[in-house]
Amino acid sequence: MNLVAAPARISTASSTFETEFQARLHWSADTDAAIEQRVADILADVQKRGDAAVLDYTARFDGLEVASMAALELTQAELKAAFEAIPAAQRDALQAAAQRVRTYHEAQKKANGQSWQYRDADGTLLGQKVTPLDRVGIYVPGGKAAYPSSVLMNAIPAHVAGVGEIIMVVPTPKGEKNALVLAAAYVAGVTRAFTIGGAQAVAALAYGTQTVPKVDKITGPGNAYVASAKKHVFGTVGIDMIAGPSEILVLADGTTPADWVAMDLFSQAEHDELAQSILLCPDAAYIDAVQEAINRLLPTMPRAAIIAKSLTNRGALILTRNMQEACDISNRIAPEHLEVSSRDPHQWEPLLKHAGAIFLGAYTSESLGDYCAGPNHVLPTSGTARFSSPLGVYDFQKRSSIIEVSEQGAQVLGKIAAELAYGEGLQAHARAAEMRFR
Repeated sequence: MNLVAAPARISTASSTFETEFQARLHWSADTDAAIEQRVADILADVQKRGDAAVLDYTARFDGLEVASMAALELTQAELKAAFEAIPAAQRDALQAAAQRVRTYHEAQKKANGQSWQYRDADGTLLGQKVTPLDRVGIYVPGGKAAYPSSVLMNAIPAHVAGVGEIIMVVPTPKGEKNALVLAAAYVAGVTRAFTIGGAQAVAALAYGTQTVPKVDKITGPGNAYVASAKKHVFGTVGIDMIAGPSEILVLADGTTPADWVAMDLFSQAEHDELAQSILLCPDAAYIDAVQEAINRLLPTMPRAAIIAKSLTNRGALILTRNMQEACDISNRIAPEHLEVSSRDPHQWEPLLKHAGAIFLGAYTSESLGDYCAGPNHVLPTSGTARFSSPLGVYDFQKRSSIIEVSEQGAQVLGKIAAELAYGEGLQAHARAAEMRFR
């Protein structure tokens, strides 16, 4: 089979640039109506029947028929056994990555995850109490691919935050368990794990069943059914985000080997056909070199068909007037992963406002961030980096305001509150404040 990857060639100097640019960016987060209805039915059924419904859907969608939920729960002994059974190199890599992720998130917690309070002049105590969530659920994709890195990135910040229980769900179609995923759960400190997936797993975590405990928040990526289910249960539980297809944007000044950049574009394109890979560069000859590298390297890739479709349908090689313009366009895109592949990346970093993660320099491939650099790889997609942040310790904590008004403070604050309460027509509010007057 002769595969061709043909990302769109676009120039900012063209009169049709804006139309071509917007057409390439467009991706609808709207879920198919049939999926929405099916997910709603699954959620309602699990909420009503609990374990029995989860067993039915696991048999139907994963081809895994068992008599009870006990057969779908992974024991700590099984997780440990998986860890001990994988090759030593994988064990070492898993532990090294876990330690880097833990170190980073512990630093994050120290920086801005603490409670604080102060007293003002009249003795009134004001502050904020930061506490971890009691129980969270993490969804780990299974099926076509296995993602032990997702286990680390979701479970470790929750563990560092002080979450009491971490419940993992992961589909295992036909009962095939990935040892590296189980080992990662052991290393990351997962409390309980179940081999269930899809909308039924989200429902079980959100509502609780006879076996699966109800959680306070659900994090982790999944397919369209999982994303739709998370939207439906938001409000009953918290969620991290609704993730769209993976994205990479490379800002290149032409000094990085073209093969490196081509492979970095592949690194996101190989996720699925809807993933997006974009190159912004002011050097037309370099863009030609990257296209040549794409053509030459594509046949060597095991997931070549997926890469080719992704690059052809959603990829782009954009010629800009200069690097400053490339930075401006990058801010408009607000990509999930942003590589600044230039001789002096720190020259351009101050101009970059919106990105899930910024990778500086030719040696900083996005894949290092996916696995072991330390910062979280659960990142905002589809332009939401304009207002959203990477997953972190703060996602597993909540803040409560602390207020202790002194007798003296009640005389001052009470008058202010009473005046405003009367203005709103809320007499009980006003009287409650006035009763504290001397």
